[in-house]
Amino acid sequence: MSRTPFETIAQAASVLKLDFSSAEFAMFAQEHSLSEESINAVCSVFSHLEERKLQTTIATLLKMSRLPTKVPKTFENFDFSLLKGKDVERLKALSTLAPIYSHKNLAFIGPPGTGKTHLAQAFGYACCQHGMKAYFIKATELNDRLMLARRSGKTDSCLRTLVRPSCLIVDEIGHCTFDRENTTLFFDLIDRRYQKEGNYNMVFTSNKNPALWHENFDEDATLLCLLDRVFDDATVFKFTGESFRGKKLETISLQTGMVRGVEPPSTKEV
Repeated sequence: MSRTPFETIAQAASVLKLDFSSAEFAMFAQEHSLSEESINAVCSVFSHLEERKLQTTIATLLKMSRLPTKVPKTFENFDFSLLKGKDVERLKALSTLAPIYSHKNLAFIGPPGTGKTHLAQAFGYACCQHGMKAYFIKATELNDRLMLARRSGKTDSCLRTLVRPSCLIVDEIGHCTFDRENTTLFFDLIDRRYQKEGNYNMVFTSNKNPALWHENFDEDATLLCLLDRVFDDATVFKFTGESFRGKKLETISLQTGMVRGVEPPSTKEV
């Protein structure tokens, strides 16, 4: 069912944060005897301003997300034809963002070059397109940031920043080792996000099976419990097979040597 011009204007006013209701505009239209054409023209202006506001918001979210924007990784430019198996459709369905609404964490596990980071970034990109904050960080960067926060006494501020996004993407778990203090902070982050209200989830990529993640954390008695919290209600996509990288590689072989009958230039000093 399509919206009336008055409902459209009220919706646009809400997005634009204007104190202007459909009832107020209806009264204005009646008092000034606005024609249907004039009402629709006003509606078009409000719709244009709403769209411009939304695009500005999306651009800001993408800029703050640390996701690539020059050549963004999206579900639309991921080649799903390279994947085989009965669950490919479940992977495609991630574009609906159902996991963030149902608070399901995601993990993409497999060897290098199988599309894990592309899919993680595509999920974050889709979140931004729908007005939700996403944040992308590699595990090595997270480790360094936690270390710096400890040295500067700003661990709480650091954790609050990482709790805030609706979708937090941690790339390449297993590429570094977290010491005991950083391990504690990492799982404090997980616990805080677990208690977060609204739409949220975490997305992980790794070359290692989650059962081996404990090797990269200086664990204590609570580690296994907290790892369980990561995968308490999660969807894990495991990739096997060859890397996608180099599929379009073009190799050109050239041979060097002197042309028959032509002497190479002399290298003797004069």
